Amino acid sequence: MSLQGPHQALQVISHSIVELTPRFAQLDEDSSPAWESVRDGLLYHAGAAYPAHGEFSLPSHFVPTHDEFRRYALQAFTPQRPLLGGAIRLMAQMYQDFCYATASTDINTPALEAFRARRGVCRDFAHIMLACLRSIGLAARYVSGYLLTEPPPGQPRLLGADASHARVSVYCPHHGWVEFDPTNNLIPDSKHVVIGYGRDYADVPPLRGVIHGGGAHTLEVEVSVVPAHDSLAQHLAAHHAIITGNLA
Repeated sequence: MSLQGPHQALQVISHSIVELTPRFAQLDEDSSPAWESVRDGLLYHAGAAYPAHGEFSLPSHFVPTHDEFRRYALQAFTPQRPLLGGAIRLMAQMYQDFCYATASTDINTPALEAFRARRGVCRDFAHIMLACLRSIGLAARYVSGYLLTEPPPGQPRLLGADASHARVSVYCPHHGWVEFDPTNNLIPDSKHVVIGYGRDYADVPPLRGVIHGGGAHTLEVEVSVVPAHDSLAQHLAAHHAIITGNLA
């Protein structure tokens, strides 16, 4: 879309109802092949078909490969370790070594800088884990979406208190793409909503555009993820209907 005339505000509103089922609850890390064999399967061989998921083993705009990432990943991916076991260990290693710090980085902070600082937000954690996995030759992709968070006991759920949430998925033969949430040190279940997959954040931002012209401006983002049976879900649906009516 293109908005040419003078305006005071631009609102983009999305309201969705999604159905989630646990996808990775029965994973057995020992049922996955050794990570070295998976890596070798992604190497190019003349005359052989190259797997489509091999693209996700290559560096991308926000996810470079680097020897520091490789050395850190190899602490978890010991020789002949099952791929899923190595990914679980790398995720736990990051959770222990890194600090989640709001506003400590921005979208332009390089992954290597956040890695050396050992701090960042979920986007940085995802980029760092991707860089570690790709630096040892594995295929991994960026997952953009949302996370259902629970209020403290006895407290009401707050409207607009959540935000988008990033994690990673790793390609594993016999299992396909398996997701990992390094920010929370867990394998996603039915609380993680998927919006899109990409090589890194640049492929799947929630909103993309260019602003031309003068005047100061600010950006505000609010996300609410609530169970469908929650009373706030009904409030959100009514709120969405009122806004839609006003915009029409």
